[in-house]
Amino acid sequence: MNVLVIKANNRPASEGVSSKMYETFMEAIQNNSELKVTTYDVFAEEMPYFGQELFDAFGKLQTGAELNKTEQTLLNAKQKAMDLLTAADLVVFAFPLWNLTIPARLQTFIDYTYAAGYSFKYDENGNMINLMTDKKAIFLNARGGVYSIPEMNAMDMSINYLRNVIGGIYGMEIIDEVIIEGHNASPDKAEEIIQNGLERVKEAASKLSLQNV
Repeated sequence: MNVLVIKANNRPASEGVSSKMYETFMEAIQNNSELKVTTYDVFAEEMPYFGQELFDAFGKLQTGAELNKTEQTLLNAKQKAMDLLTAADLVVFAFPLWNLTIPARLQTFIDYTYAAGYSFKYDENGNMINLMTDKKAIFLNARGGVYSIPEMNAMDMSINYLRNVIGGIYGMEIIDEVIIEGHNASPDKAEEIIQNGLERVKEAASKLSLQNV
């Protein structure tokens, strides 16, 4: 099974809970010979933001005009993200909730791969068709507050967003979600909350040998 792990937090594991979730997951699968694992660290990659430069590059490709350095870097980064996603059977996202949403660099990875004809398409009647239904996904998410209660759930635009994009648009089957929340809101219980969550990360990793991808 080809596993792509998207690491979307550059804080050290001693400070960033989703970083610790990433490390825990990687440690749990390191001896699983059935897995071929690739890590894509969005903070280590050269990932120019999605904007007019990319559309200019597309236009130049059509006319045969020479690309400038920024345009070529954008095209290379976008192609690398797409190639890795194409090769993956399972995609693991380890990410925090920052300011009610996902880190900007994770958003850039989504922008690179959210493309008609690649991750989805439209049929002759204008209906959207998922193009990644052969892939599975796992979400490892950390948020310091409690967003699972009804009055707060709509404010979380991290895991809700990825559910809509990865599951709803791309069509991947989300086979597991581990969410650690409330450790900042309840500092007296933080260690217990985090450790219980990390145990669930290990459980999610242990299930991978049972997956038929």
